[in-house]
Amino acid sequence: MATVSSWTPDGPSWAPSGLVAPDSPGAVLQLVRTGHVSSRSEIARLTGISATTAATRVQALLDHGYLEEAGEGVSHGGRRPRQVRLRSAGGVVAAADLGGSHAALALFDLGGRLLAERSASIRVQDGPESVLGWVHGQLVEMLAGLDGPAPLHAVTVGVPGPVDAQAGRVVTPARMPGWNGVDVRALLGRLVDVPVLVENDANLMAVGEYAATPEPGRHLVFLKAGSGIGCGVVIDGHLHRGARGAAGDISHASVGTHSDVPCSCGRIGCLDAVASGAALARDLAAAGLPVTDTADVLRLAADGEPVSAQLLRSAGRATGEVLANVLNFFNPDTLVLGGRLSQAEPWVSGLRAVVYERCLPLATDALQVTVTRAGPLAGVIGGAHLALEHLFEPTRVNAAVGAGPAA
Repeated sequence: MATVSSWTPDGPSWAPSGLVAPDSPGAVLQLVRTGHVSSRSEIARLTGISATTAATRVQALLDHGYLEEAGEGVSHGGRRPRQVRLRSAGGVVAAADLGGSHAALALFDLGGRLLAERSASIRVQDGPESVLGWVHGQLVEMLAGLDGPAPLHAVTVGVPGPVDAQAGRVVTPARMPGWNGVDVRALLGRLVDVPVLVENDANLMAVGEYAATPEPGRHLVFLKAGSGIGCGVVIDGHLHRGARGAAGDISHASVGTHSDVPCSCGRIGCLDAVASGAALARDLAAAGLPVTDTADVLRLAADGEPVSAQLLRSAGRATGEVLANVLNFFNPDTLVLGGRLSQAEPWVSGLRAVVYERCLPLATDALQVTVTRAGPLAGVIGGAHLALEHLFEPTRVNAAVGAGPAA
């Protein structure tokens, strides 16, 4: 079963953001969640607070259901320390990763363990009310199917278009008719009555891949290539959204060798219009082949159909042209290829060839280029991670603990 790990970026990864005191309940909970401490004595030693204060902080977190006792630890001389751990059974978080024609949904416990997941075909062009209503119905069914009652605490939704994550709105999407300006947070929030986070799907996949990789390095670029193309960027263990959430959106970067292809954004020669799964399906259908979507493109290529293999290789090279500029500029440790096109060898080989042709040696000599480890679950793993980070954010925990014991 998949598990969402806590990120530990370089530096004192146990330290809070600076908005809370390092010995506050929220900061102490972060220490326990990230595995840096498991007892009151360790909390006192690491934070420099007294044993009495450490015990008080832990008791507050126990009273509010954030922590639970976990038996006795190993003695290092003297009494065995009483251990504590995150109370993962206190509820669930949900994630929905929406694509243009498919969706993945999952439930995770508060420790990040996958409890249930499912996938289904959807039509994002059916509009936000229809699609988000369907998401709500699926989550209700999945919650009812768990072994016992578990309150839902937060939901993350990934969408295949640009997102203002702070506002929870979709912004000028190219392949989501009827979604521009839609407040997904408010629309779904009215149905689930818990906090709703909204994120671009490639960003969620980048987070999920980072969280699911044992040693991901400091900097990661995730390329999602399916019916559309997107990119997510992780810097020092943190998702990089940019000033308005547009960081990583390479779908409308220009591909100079295809400057005559019109794009839905009104420009010509955009990567999405040239090299996405939807573009390949369009071109193969125009050539008279029985293709309606990205899955059909991959099926033809797997059967050895030469035109589809040629177009996949060309699309990989076009994507590599754009990606080489990203890699030269950003210089990540790891490049992860995800989405349906990453399953096609001609596409992967075309992309890799151009990346190594056009990147500086310093940008590629230690670069790890891999196909996604998390696979189809990358988006929901990333969604669960963001939901848990939201739920256990130290200032939020401090506010809850300050309100008095949980009922």
